This record gives sequence, C-alpha cells and structure tokens, in this order.
Amino acid sequence: MASFRVADASEYLAITGWGIDDVKLAKKAWVWVGQQCKKFDITPVNYEFEVHAMSSEKLPFILPAVFTIGPKIADDGTHGASLLLYAKLIAPHDKNSSHVRELVKGVIEGETRVLAASMTMEEIFQGTKSFKQAVFENVQLELNQFGLYIYNANVKQLVDVPGQEYFSYLGQKTQQGAVNQAKVDVAEARMRGAVGAKEREGTTLQKAAEVDAQTKVFRVRQEAIGIKEQAKVEAEVKVFENEREAVVAAAKADLATKKAAWDRQTKVAEVEADKAVAIREAELQMEVERKNALRLTEKLKAEQLSKATVQYDTQVQDSNAALYSRQKAAEAKLYEQQKAAEARKAQADAQFFEQKLAEDAKLYAKKKEAESLATVGKAKADYVASMLQALGGNYHALRDYLMIDGGLYQEMARINAGAVSGMQPKISIWTNGSDGAGGDLAAGGAGPSGGAAMQQVAGVYKMLPPLLSTVHEQTGMLPPAWMGALPPKEEAN
Repeated sequence: MASFRVADASEYLAITGWGIDDVKLAKKAWVWVGQQCKKFDITPVNYEFEVHAMSSEKLPFILPAVFTIGPKIADDGTHGASLLLYAKLIAPHDKNSSHVRELVKGVIEGETRVLAASMTMEEIFQGTKSFKQAVFENVQLELNQFGLYIYNANVKQLVDVPGQEYFSYLGQKTQQGAVNQAKVDVAEARMRGAVGAKEREGTTLQKAAEVDAQTKVFRVRQEAIGIKEQAKVEAEVKVFENEREAVVAAAKADLATKKAAWDRQTKVAEVEADKAVAIREAELQMEVERKNALRLTEKLKAEQLSKATVQYDTQVQDSNAALYSRQKAAEAKLYEQQKAAEARKAQADAQFFEQKLAEDAKLYAKKKEAESLATVGKAKADYVASMLQALGGNYHALRDYLMIDGGLYQEMARINAGAVSGMQPKISIWTNGSDGAGGDLAAGGAGPSGGAAMQQVAGVYKMLPPLLSTVHEQTGMLPPAWMGALPPKEEAN
C-alpha cells in the first residue's frame, strides 16, 4: 500500500528503497511498498564551547564561542548536495546528541588550535577580529563535507587559562596607558584653552576696528548710491508718464475704430437676420410638404403591404398543406420500406440460422468421424503392436502377414489379370539346334571342355536373328546398324 507523507515547514523527507538509486529529498511525496521514509529537522542549533588553544609562544588561552550551525539550504529554497550530505551523515543522529556536538566541537577546536599555533599572542590579541574571521572560514571549510553551514558565529573575548594572567596584565597595561594618555590630553586641552582665549581677545579688537572702517566706507557708498538711484527714479517716472499718455491716445483711437466696426456689424447682422427668417420660413414650408409626401407614401405602402401580407399568408398555408401531405406520404413509404427491410432481415436471419444448424451438424458429423477414425487408428496401432510382439519383433513377418490378411496379393493378381485380359500376343519359339546342350546348360551343368563353351556362344548368336525379328514385329523397333539387317520375310504361298 502507498501512503502520502508531508513534512513540516522546518522538515524534509528522506526516501530510500525501490525505484530510488540513492536518497530522494522532498517536502511531500508518495511512499510506496518497498520504500522507507524518514523525517529530519533542518532547524539550526546553537553550540557553545570554550576552546582551549595555544599560541606560537606556547601561551595557552581560552576562546569562548557560540556557533549557530545547521544544514545548508540553497538560496532558492531547494535542496542541494549539502542537504543530501546532511541527510546521509547527520540526520540519522539527533542534532542535540553528544555525537553531533562532539563532531562540531572537534572541528572547531582543531581549526582554532592550528590557526593559533601559527600566531603570536600579541597578534591574536591585536587582530582579534581577523583571527575570529579566519577561524570562521576554516571551520566552515571543514563543515562543508558534512553538509553543515555556520549561520552565526559569536566569539567572545579571549580569556586566560587558570594560573595564567597574560590577558589581565595586558589589560592593565592598556588601562594605565589610557589613563596616562588622558592626563596628557587634559594638559594639552588646558594649554590650548588659555592660548585660545588670548588669541580670541586680540582677534576681537582687530575685528572691531575693521568693522568700524568698513561701516564708514559703506555709509558713504550708500549715500552716493541713494542720490544716483533718486535721479534714475525721477527720469523713469517722467518716461512712464509720457508712455502712459501715448497709450491713452492709442486706446481712444482704437475705441473709435472698434465703435465704427461694431455699428457696421450690427447693421449687417440685422440684414442677415431678416434673410435668415425668410430662408427658415421657406425651409419649414418645404419640410411640411416633404412630411405630407412621406405620409401619403407610407399610407400607400401600408395598403400594398396589407394586401401582400394576406396573399403571402394564403400561399404559406397552401404550401404548408402540400408539404404536410408530402411528408405523410413519405412517412408512409418509409414505414413500408422499414417493415419490408425488417421482414427481409428476419428471413435472412432464419436462413442464416438454418445454414448454421446445417454447418454445425456437418461439423459434428466430421468431428465424430474423426473421433471414430482416431479410435480405429488407435485400435489398429494396438493390434499391430501386439502382433509385432507375438512375432518376436520380426517386421518382415508382420509385413507379409498384414499383406496376406489384407488380400493384397489377391488384388495384385486381379489387377495383373485385368491388364493382360483381351490381349493376343504373338509367341515365337526358336532354338539353336542343340537341344541336348541347351538343356544341359539350362540345368546348370558346365561343359567339360572349351569346345562345349564355344558351342553355347554359337547358340546365342544363332538366337539373335529370330529374337530381333520378334521385337520388330511386336514393337516396330529395328536393331542398330552395327548388328546388321533383319532377314527378309517369306511370301505366303
């Protein structure tokens, strides 16, 4: 069975098993049979340590630190190789367990000790910020192989190991240096105050004299400027008055011109108004006549339309009646055709059923015939096997028996007799003139000397002419030329 698993906002699902090559990470997924699913938390955890280290001068010290560490999540919120490493190596353990804590502590202490061993105590104390940054970077490099990421690192002030007072003495030195520097700063400030007061008094007197001289010069300059500005204003006033008189004269002339234009426009407007009245009366009269014409046209249209409507309605009713009659006739014809088709279909179904029954009967008869033949063949096979066993495995004896029992020899004799029935063969009898010798040879006796053998050969040569003549008479075939020609036939008396 499959189950649908969903992880919380700060969790992921690690799925392994069937169909997954390594490990599949997801926020939600179907878990099938043969697969295993485990949730793991990705919330960062604070780890607080007191790292014991030693500088290059073999001076021990304690570095209190608080690291916020958790699995690394991609910037786009997706999981990557770091989260996959975390799921494989860290997630099977509780992130608050001693195993994970010792792992992180070992990495931090190792990197801190290595870095501190390469620096003097003064370098560590003076460059605390750079030292902390170097520790952070080196620790992060080692944690990458576990899929962990340092979200925050807070390294506190370096502390002396019990029994060592280096940082306290260094602090006192810094404190005393600050006090002495403060005293020097106070003395210098008092000295600068006294000198500054005296300098301020002299500067004040100098500034006062300079201000008085500048004030007198400024007063004279202002009086001259005032006279000059007054003459300029009087001239500008005179010019303004002249310009205003000119503007008034121009305005009067313009007003007279505009009055004349207004009178002319008034008279033209009166004439145009009279003409517009007459034109409007003519237009109204034309409009009245056009309306009358339209009224008469609409009346005639209405009368013609009513007649056309009545005629159209009558034609539509006639057409509908004719269409209804044709539809009914077509429906009746279609019904007859459907019934005829149904009848033909029923007849065809009946014929098909009869043919099917006949074919089924033939098939059943052939099936029974095949079964009977199979039974007979099996019986014959059993019979032949038993006969072969009774004859001691002699196949030749079994063959002869079966041929005799089946009447094969009688049938062969009958066929051969039928083949020669009605034939009139010509029978030729010839001899070599030595019956005694021939009889001895036929009996299988061999001559006691070579002369007897030569007589037999001569007898054979004597037999060839009548033999070739018989072949020619019965088949029409002539002997080859190298054997000679047939003897001429004697004419019948």
